[in-house]
Amino acid sequence: MQNSTTPLRLGILGAGPIGRAIGRFWIDAGHHVTFGVRTPEKLLAFTGELGPRAEAASLEQAAATADIVLNALNYQAVDEVLAATAAHLAGKILIDASNPMGVSADGRIISTLASGLTAGTRTAQRLPQSTIVRAFSHVMDESLAYRGSAQPGFWAMAVVGDDPEASGIVHALVRATGFVPVHIGTLAESAPLDPGGVLFPHMFTPADLTAQISASLAPAPVAIPS
Repeated sequence: MQNSTTPLRLGILGAGPIGRAIGRFWIDAGHHVTFGVRTPEKLLAFTGELGPRAEAASLEQAAATADIVLNALNYQAVDEVLAATAAHLAGKILIDASNPMGVSADGRIISTLASGLTAGTRTAQRLPQSTIVRAFSHVMDESLAYRGSAQPGFWAMAVVGDDPEASGIVHALVRATGFVPVHIGTLAESAPLDPGGVLFPHMFTPADLTAQISASLAPAPVAIPS
């Protein structure tokens, strides 16, 4: 595992609002960030604005050259891109921020995965040789872009993972964005972060996030016949 207290080479798969927002924070924190996209030349103006610690590359190059990689892809592209980059991601931490989001017939936000399967567990199935930590997934991208810098150390970011060392490294990278990491469990326990979960797509203080998780785990009240 890498030491997150020193500058890292970080890769971001995708350069949409989430990838761009987090990439800016990490560059400001002193890390080198490679944005992996299908057509890197279209991203040169953006990376040029960020300075010498930012670059654009292919998806494969971003995965291959990075110490740690963030999955900020649109979910429709996840299967294809992770299959193409799996060999480059072996032995590395992948921070999973991509969401399998859909809308039910009655208009509710839901996960498009099979019942009982979390997004983090599904990513771990795709990448069995990588260490998956789920983060940056339950906050709307427009909030990611400014809340951490506007009110650093105030808002919580839920983190889940099966490897304590990897989760600790991701916690440091979360702090670099201005958010407060709150570890809420394993990948199998990460449904609260997914679309349709109690945390999605909302912001909480650390205390409120912890209380929300505790309340979701409490048994439902049982009516007592009079």
